[in-house]
Amino acid sequence: MQIDAPIGVFDSGVGGLTVVREIIRQLPSENIVYFGDTARVPYGTKSRDTIINYSEQIVHFLKTKQVKAIVVACNTATSYALDVLKEKLDIPIIGVVRPGAVTAVNATKNKRIGIIATEGTVGSGIYPKVIHEYDPEIQVVQKACPLFVSLVEEGWTDDPVTDEVARRYLKSLQTSDVDTLVLGCTHYPLLRKTIGRLVGDGVTLVNPAYETACSLRELLKEEGIYRETGEPSYHFFVSDGAERFTNFANSILPVDLVPTRLVPIENY
Repeated sequence: MQIDAPIGVFDSGVGGLTVVREIIRQLPSENIVYFGDTARVPYGTKSRDTIINYSEQIVHFLKTKQVKAIVVACNTATSYALDVLKEKLDIPIIGVVRPGAVTAVNATKNKRIGIIATEGTVGSGIYPKVIHEYDPEIQVVQKACPLFVSLVEEGWTDDPVTDEVARRYLKSLQTSDVDTLVLGCTHYPLLRKTIGRLVGDGVTLVNPAYETACSLRELLKEEGIYRETGEPSYHFFVSDGAERFTNFANSILPVDLVPTRLVPIENY
């Protein structure tokens, strides 16, 4: 496997760009190919079989780009499809759930962890499962926040409507005495300011995007395919709304994007 080969990253839309942002920061010489399934977002309300089907199509596409590893930068796809993909792939693949869960276990002082995520991720039970592998005594409080994805996709990250939706979603968590809160969807770090203000300074926010980038670096080193030097290249693909995606990505990434390209993902 070529060290210079790119890392493939995929998500249901723009949320996975928070993972790309951290990969660029933590692994600055790595090449990246990103796919955002903007035509079929959100994933969180769809069935397990549908998510697996979508994920397999995207992986087939990424493999045509000769990627050396894949990051499932979507909590819902990680919850439902990661194990299936691992069985079929001959390259390393990681998701975003375990890195964030481990960080939350290490961060909590009172053994009460909150999880906010999509309906699919909450329904899968993946976060409590992974957390209890490390500490079965931890109490996990979950809350589905499905509208957060649409608000982020609309670019309403700092808007009174978003404030009101977040206030309603987080009300139950504010009375549950959690001291650690996992932003269990890659869209949610883009609402970190709003979420942090509502839950208060006493709650540690865990951003799985950062932890995933760190885990990816260690995985690439273990596999002997870590690219330590060189000028990186970045290529972005979506299933719909390329111009809109590019404008949004340029607002949050530390690099300028070349034009995003459309991919008929159903053909893969």
